[in-house]
Amino acid sequence: QVQLVESGGGLVQAGGSLRLSCAASGRPFNNYRMGWFRQPPGKEREFVAAISRGGGSTRYADSVAGRFTISRDNAKNTVYLQMNSLKPEDTAIYYCAADSRVIGDFSADYWGQGTQVTVSS
Repeated sequence: QVQLVESGGGLVQAGGSLRLSCAASGRPFNNYRMGWFRQPPGKEREFVAAISRGGGSTRYADSVAGRFTISRDNAKNTVYLQMNSLKPEDTAIYYCAADSRVIGDFSADYWGQGTQVTVSS
């Protein structure tokens, strides 16, 4: 089992920044690709960003590319999501996820409990 705990959400004005963190425990962190997903109000969960086990490869949804940056610190068992130039449409619950697969589409084996991000206009 892998336990994932997100933090760093909150209320921010449009144009502002937030950094989300996700601390992992339970199994070797570098055995997992890590990802961030979000669920806007009244909508389905959607992919935001993913990072490879070693951190050398990243992927982003078109809606956040150029504004968000995913990174990881394997020594701290933590993955981050730096969110800049936030827009009201970024308002959502943000979830951290871990995937044991090396290649292929991201498919979460484990999920965090989520952290709320609200962007006011």
